[in-house]
Amino acid sequence: MGYELRDHTADVAVEADSWTRGGALRAAADGMAAAMSEEWPPDGDRFEISVTAESRDALLFDYLDELIYERDVRSVLPVDNEGTVEQIDDRFRFTGSFRGVPLSTVSARDLKAVTYSEMSIAQTDDGWRIYVVFDV
Repeated sequence: MGYELRDHTADVAVEADSWTRGGALRAAADGMAAAMSEEWPPDGDRFEISVTAESRDALLFDYLDELIYERDVRSVLPVDNEGTVEQIDDRFRFTGSFRGVPLSTVSARDLKAVTYSEMSIAQTDDGWRIYVVFDV
């Protein structure tokens, strides 16, 4: 369980899986970090994050988009993502945290945005699988 970077025409994709929905989102976020930088130091502060959306796809999009926003505002690479997903009536919420590694300490590739292109979240016999494409 974890993530793999996938080549995608002019972009980069992440395929992630886990036993839980929250674990799959965390793995996708870790894959996004790996798409931006191959390695990072062990320093950095932890930051809380909470996102609520009307669908699983929207939750994945909004969560990853919020991490890109945090990267841009705080000048950090969000790594070591943690959190859980809960369904409340017809809405989904991710609550967790990430470690923000200062961008000044890493060699990072710019990742412009998460896309809905080819996005999928599927429950499998082994848990949850996510496929998401990022615009670079």
